[in-house]
Amino acid sequence: MTASLRFDRFSFNFHGLRMHDHSFAIELIWQGCDASNLLDSSGTIISEKRSNPNRDSARGFEVVDEIKHAMEKECPATVSCADILALAARDSTVLVGGPSWVVPLGRRDSLGASIKGSNNNIPAPNNTLQTIITKFKLKGLDLVDLVALSGGHTIGDARCTSFRQRLYNQTVDGRPDSTLDPAYAAGLRGRCPRSGGDQTLFALDPVTQFRFDNQYFKNLVASKGLLGSDEVLFTGAAATAQLVRKFARSNAAFFDQFAESMMRMGNIAPLTGGRGEIRKNCRRINK
Repeated sequence: MTASLRFDRFSFNFHGLRMHDHSFAIELIWQGCDASNLLDSSGTIISEKRSNPNRDSARGFEVVDEIKHAMEKECPATVSCADILALAARDSTVLVGGPSWVVPLGRRDSLGASIKGSNNNIPAPNNTLQTIITKFKLKGLDLVDLVALSGGHTIGDARCTSFRQRLYNQTVDGRPDSTLDPAYAAGLRGRCPRSGGDQTLFALDPVTQFRFDNQYFKNLVASKGLLGSDEVLFTGAAATAQLVRKFARSNAAFFDQFAESMMRMGNIAPLTGGRGEIRKNCRRINK
């Protein structure tokens, strides 16, 4: 794949439409190495946008359309939708104070989508640590990658429905998850009731909500991880807890590892050469 480029004018807007339930940058690459997640339903294709992790969560598709339109106007059939996603993930991170990394180019776009894969492979807010580890391992990513990439939750929001069980249904007596700070849990209950308000948004990192930094890890140490899949990194195993502490102590260590892990994830089995295609419209295949 070829060297990197930037299109900050578009990614500034793109970041504002980040994924609600997951880190924007991670979610783009996790599903988007071949841009299958951009396809709308048509013919034999069932869109991944309808999968459980993406429904009512994934955003920003119209801005991808805007970027693609501009690229096709200047360089027809040259820049794939998959490369657009990889670049937007990097640039949107930089624009809110996060690290940069080299994005190799030359990816091609898929000719189909897999709603089953989207349902089964994306880490869920209530997954156990072992399940999350397994899902990352299947992508060729290790514990260090898992913890560092989870730090992408320093930016973004989650819906009430994504963590309600931690507030009311974690134990048989209806008390909150014991790994959740009681005062923090009480505040969350005020806006996330037992029923209703499913779509109410909460900052994944309420301390520095709009800045990419290591506050996410400090929150975990303080028992203030919003999602169960976040807090379990600190409570579920000594190896991941050690990494959480390391990144909580050093913003530089987090940035360095996040950039490295994003490069690794962005290079997982990309379509290149004669495989796939360069779509003219990111929402549908060319044929």
